[in-house]
Amino acid sequence: MPAPQSPAPRTPAGQHGTRGAFGPGAPARDRYDAVIVGGGHNGLVAAAYLARAGRSVLVLERLGTTGGAAISTRPFAGVDARLSRYSYLVSLLPDKVVRDLGLDFAVRKRTVSSYTPAVRDGRPTGLLVAGDRTRESFAALTGGDREYAAWRRFYGMTQRVAERVFPTLTEPLAGRDALRARIDDADAWRMLFEEPLGVAVEENFTDDLVRGVVLTDALIGTFADAHDVSLLQNRCFLYHVIGGGTGDWDVPVGGMGALTDALAGAARAAGAEIRVRHEATRIETDGSAAEVTVRTPDGEHVVAAGRVLVNASPQALAALVGDTPPPPAEGAQLKVNMLLTRLPKLRDRSVDPRQAFAGTFHIAEGYGQLAGAYRDAAAGRLPTAPPSEIYCHSLTDPTILGPELAARGYQTLTLFGLHAPARLFAADNDAARAALLKAILAELDAHLEEPITDCLALDANGDPCIEAKTPLDLERDLRLPGGHIFHRDLSFPYAHEGTGRWGVETAHAAHANVLLCGAGAVRGGGVSGVPGHNAAMAALGR
Repeated sequence: MPAPQSPAPRTPAGQHGTRGAFGPGAPARDRYDAVIVGGGHNGLVAAAYLARAGRSVLVLERLGTTGGAAISTRPFAGVDARLSRYSYLVSLLPDKVVRDLGLDFAVRKRTVSSYTPAVRDGRPTGLLVAGDRTRESFAALTGGDREYAAWRRFYGMTQRVAERVFPTLTEPLAGRDALRARIDDADAWRMLFEEPLGVAVEENFTDDLVRGVVLTDALIGTFADAHDVSLLQNRCFLYHVIGGGTGDWDVPVGGMGALTDALAGAARAAGAEIRVRHEATRIETDGSAAEVTVRTPDGEHVVAAGRVLVNASPQALAALVGDTPPPPAEGAQLKVNMLLTRLPKLRDRSVDPRQAFAGTFHIAEGYGQLAGAYRDAAAGRLPTAPPSEIYCHSLTDPTILGPELAARGYQTLTLFGLHAPARLFAADNDAARAALLKAILAELDAHLEEPITDCLALDANGDPCIEAKTPLDLERDLRLPGGHIFHRDLSFPYAHEGTGRWGVETAHAAHANVLLCGAGAVRGGGVSGVPGHNAAMAALGR
């Protein structure tokens, strides 16, 4: 076969675009070792690794700032509260990435794992998972120690799996059999990798509320039933219990934007060039050299690269290279941000609101309720009792609030609604958003002494400080396909046909120098930096 030739420029200079000409303050080169499409956190991780290895790197970001979904912003007019607007907790970010890149970034542990309110025999109560109080809370809710013992056994198993699986995320992909041997626990493998998670939940637990709390980690951004034969729920659950080898979900100090600011700083310090409001619109490659067409405020330009790393969805990658797109993705969540003048009082007086909201506050997430909400949504209806969960960032990290707000006792609340697939919003996004938000807040109010709306702060215009984002909103704002927060359905973290050595490779030899470094890569999803790390390792031939 003849040696591959570098692609000729599609557009001669002086017509529709110019090679490497980005206007005032533009990069000095017209060719880079690597061009990274998308300045989200994974793209920044890849840029920092490659630049530290001595490669010339250009990052192209469509929006006016880097960070993608991992940003902090002040969403309420005239209010000094910097919220993690989209992604909000950290579990899957390896310490290795923080150390390797010398990031000035920290997380804090939450003192409470979760609180789930309930009504038993007409009496408000709940389940508090918080260190030494956990056993007592289980006994009060369930009338004995059986469920607590089962909880300890089950999560002891998931922690052993986490300790074995999490380190593999930044290694070349293991085969299925190799990962199974590494886990070395036949029962764990069966429960997590072979049978629908609902089987394990029902085998191990009898209390409906406890079952629901366990299942919720399988449904974050994932529309599935507990017994879905695709095991989509198992894959989601696995990623939610292996983070850091412990499964802990920690609070990013300074908000999620602190991470992406640190990553952008590390990339620039290593020599990477970052250009915002520069949108890649096309990639042409012969497998060894590439040209990227870039739309900028000054016009269209072309830049050459040895490799292109795409920190966008698989759908976006297919469009850029002119390939057949993968199957459509569908997100399934409602994200709500709130600022309160005070935390609301609970009907369950045994728990202080500062405890209840410090961890994950589960709403309408009993096992039966989750199944009912799934059936409603699968039938095309908004759930009558929509499940959701809340946490208060500012209880653990008050630095996201301006000094005056913090002194007055203001608090933030982040709510994540489950079983809200994009299809439910297709006919009228605004009306469906409003209806679902109203129903979710009603489910929360059922466990409060006062309506949550009475606690909302007001912005500079006198409007309540609350915003909600549907999957369609996320698709519009961030180009998440179908509003899917993982870009596509998660996959098990082992090699299968077509995954390549690192899980970031494209399927066609003609695109061998184009890599996927976003959440849609194998072992992608969540704020982890793992796909960015792995794409950099693949590009460096490691």
